[in-house]
Amino acid sequence: MLPELSLNILDIVNNSIRAKADLITIEVRIHKKEDVLIIKITDNGHGIPEELLSKVEDPFFTTRNTRNIGLGIPFLKQAAEITGGIFKIESIPGIKTVVYASFGLTHIDRMPLGDICSTIYTLLLANQSIDFLYIYEVDGKEFQLDTRKFREILGDIPFDTPEVAGFIRDYLTQNHREVDGGIIF
Repeated sequence: MLPELSLNILDIVNNSIRAKADLITIEVRIHKKEDVLIIKITDNGHGIPEELLSKVEDPFFTTRNTRNIGLGIPFLKQAAEITGGIFKIESIPGIKTVVYASFGLTHIDRMPLGDICSTIYTLLLANQSIDFLYIYEVDGKEFQLDTRKFREILGDIPFDTPEVAGFIRDYLTQNHREVDGGIIF
């Protein structure tokens, strides 16, 4: 099992990238009163055919030919369910795939969210041809990072230009702190 939820997000988003998505939405929503942490990843990739959808939760099934097992989705499902949460995956081939996991926020077995800022930062810089919408919410207070808006401002300047990369990292860190008050989830 991966040690933190941000690494599970990285793994699931890499599935979206392999599925040729050009827009990936990553939502992390924390509701303390309801004692829930929600992760939802939506992409517009080629999707999962209906006959394979029921198999993706099986750790001994993968469509990749680089290894014989696919652990990302089964690990995320197990991590959610062990905390009393739920896991769902829905796909409409050619339109979208949605991976949804909820976790008992204060459950003793919930993995920490981890360094989600670094995960998002890495995804943006390593996949500059893909647009990302990242939404981080804690108790109704949220911020969004939308690479489409960044592209409007930057034009052809790449995200990995040192000044831009530094801005993105600071933007993530500062807005996270503003939304969650520095609480580590």
